[in-house]
Formats: sequence, C-alpha cells, structure tokens
Amino acid sequence: MRHVVVIGAGQAGAACVARLRSKGYEGRITLIGEEPVPPYQRPPLSKAYLLGEMPLERLYLRPESFYAENGIELRLGARVEAIDPAAKIVTVEGETLAYDDLVLTTGSTPRRLPAGMGGDLDGVVTVRTLDDVDAMAHRFGAGARVLIVGGGYIGLEAAAVAAKRDLDVTLVEMSDRILSRVAAPETSDFFRALHERNGVTIREGTGLRQLIGEGGHVTGAELSDGTRLELDFVVVGVGIVPETQLAEAAALEIENGVKTDLQGRTSDPSIWAAGDCASFPHGETRLRLESVGNAIDQAECVADNIAGAARDYAAKPWFWSDQYDVKLQIAGLSSGYDRVVTRPGEEGAVSFWYYAGTRLLAVDAMNDARAYMVGKRLIEAGKSPDPVAVADPATDLKALLKA
Repeated sequence: MRHVVVIGAGQAGAACVARLRSKGYEGRITLIGEEPVPPYQRPPLSKAYLLGEMPLERLYLRPESFYAENGIELRLGARVEAIDPAAKIVTVEGETLAYDDLVLTTGSTPRRLPAGMGGDLDGVVTVRTLDDVDAMAHRFGAGARVLIVGGGYIGLEAAAVAAKRDLDVTLVEMSDRILSRVAAPETSDFFRALHERNGVTIREGTGLRQLIGEGGHVTGAELSDGTRLELDFVVVGVGIVPETQLAEAAALEIENGVKTDLQGRTSDPSIWAAGDCASFPHGETRLRLESVGNAIDQAECVADNIAGAARDYAAKPWFWSDQYDVKLQIAGLSSGYDRVVTRPGEEGAVSFWYYAGTRLLAVDAMNDARAYMVGKRLIEAGKSPDPVAVADPATDLKALLKA
C-alpha cells in the first residue's frame, strides 16, 4: 500500500489530505503536526477568537473525527526531526516512517525581535499560533498600554483588536507609511484614518531602538526618534518567513521558500510542497503567496498530482483583512502598478484599482464586495476595463464583465 506523509497540519496540510481522499486515493495517509490540536483556521485567532467571539471548536477546519473516519492518521504534538530522501523515510521523535510521496506544508514562522533589542523579554509576543493567542489573551485588559511593532496587515489587525478592547495602543512603522510594501498610498491613507478614528496612535517613519525591561518583563520602549514609552506589553508584527529548515537539511532546492515546479514537485520528485513554505513559477518570475486561498488551492493541486492528474498550478491570488467594521478584500497582485483609480461605493465603501499602463493588476475593496468580485473575475479573465469607466460611480460594474 502506498503511503503519503504530509508534514505540517495547517490549512495546506488539511486541504491536501482531504483532497486525496475525495479524489479516490486509497493508500495510507499520515498528517503530522507539531501543535497538539487538530488543524485550525489562523485568521480568526487574532480577531474573533481573541475577542471571545469564537469558541475553540469553531476554529477547527474539520471535526477531529473526520480524519479517523477517512482513514487519515493524525499525529499531533509530533515533531519531524529529519527527512532522508534517499531512503524515503522521515524521523518523527525517534521513530522512522517510510513514504512513497512526502508533502511539505510546513508553513511559516513570525519574525522576532533580536534578544539584543529586548526581544526575549516577557511580554513581547507574536501572533501566529493558538498557543500564542491563548498566552497573550490575559494582557488585553482595558487600559493596558501596548506597542505594536510593524504597520503591515498583521500589526494593523492586532491594533484593531487592542483598540476594540479599550487598550492604549501605539503602532510604529519604520517605513514612511503603513502598508508601504503591500498597498498603494490610497489604501494606507484609508487605514491610517480608520485607526486614528478608533484611538490608535500611529507613528510612521519611526522604528524601535530598544525595549526596556525590569525583572525580565518589558516595561517600556525607546523609539528611533528618542521618544520613550511606558508599556505593559509589545506585539511584534514584522512579517513571516517560510519554514524551510527540514527541506534545507534534506538538501532540497530553496528559493524564497521550498522551490517547486508548476505541479508542486520539489527538486526531489517524491517530495512536494504547498502553502506559505513553497515558491512556484509565475510568469517570468517565482512567487510565494502567504494566504489561505493559496494554501488550499496549491495543496489541492499537489494532491491531484499525487493521484496522477499532472496539472499545473494556476494561482488566483486573493486576500482579506478584517479591521473594526471594515472588511478589506484584495484580488490580484499590485506589484508594478503605475496608476491607482479610486471608485466610490455606497455608504462609505471604496475600492482602489491598480493599473500598469492599461492593464488591470489588482483591486483593494473596502466594504465593497461587488467591486471585489467583479475585479477578481476581470483579473482572472485577463480583462482590463477603461479606468475612466471604473472611476465613474454611475458605471454598472457587472457590465464591465461583458465588455
């Protein structure tokens, strides 16, 4: 009986094993995860779950019984120590496990502040796992003083939750504006204004020089402009890096993640990769996407190919972020844009449409699901509507799909 081993029990790993069974794969399947809980959703962790609006059971992607009922061996709280590609075995806590196909869905890990800056002090936290959120929940008491380091989506979402819990929130971003690496100034301006209306102090063009501690616990911070803050805790949201240690030790090719071909194979034909940890060909370049949508779609493509489909992965990038009462939905990739078109929506909704010349690249839609859906379909179809028509609120968006 053939054996597929999947390392990493997150969104991609769970999607891969479920897809294998749904496609009729009859061999043995083992899903290995380091955390002691079944695969769960990460996006609600720092929002609905932290706010107490979502119970633990609703985080789970599937009931734990699903895995046993579908003949999937779920090994939780287990760490894979090594991969031996020549022997086609993995070592799990001293035990060897043979595989025919191995799938790496190891995800990513948050960047942390160095110990020399105070990153090892108690009260300096990251937001990535269930344990992370459970450990920090007691700190989110009204009036507590928190510093958010990083003005990307991770940092802004943490700031929104803290503000909703009536904390005293300061966010610092080294770049000249929040979201500078992922969005246009128009989107940055929208979210800056949103956070400031909700009482968050945003310091752009300002970095963290040093955290200050007392008795091993963080008590303050010195910023790059010399400002000193008194604090109760710090949330670090300065991005994530692909988890490639096992792949590197197994001598797999690495290029901004585990390097795969269009079908998800690594440099070893019996080893595959999907999700945050994997980079894949995309046009003339390579791409690594950090999103739930990509984790699911890429993992399902790998499962199909293990089952013999031999199909290439066609990425359809989409992302979202929830902050206060605003749902941001993003379609496409904005890299290389030279023009942003603003389209007003109803009741304060707005969308920003990114163009490179006359080609539509991406759409950021704030509380405008219709603009997002139409923009996504246009991008996937390779259609680029006239920017003048897009900017005119009188234009029927659906009509653009027929043009």
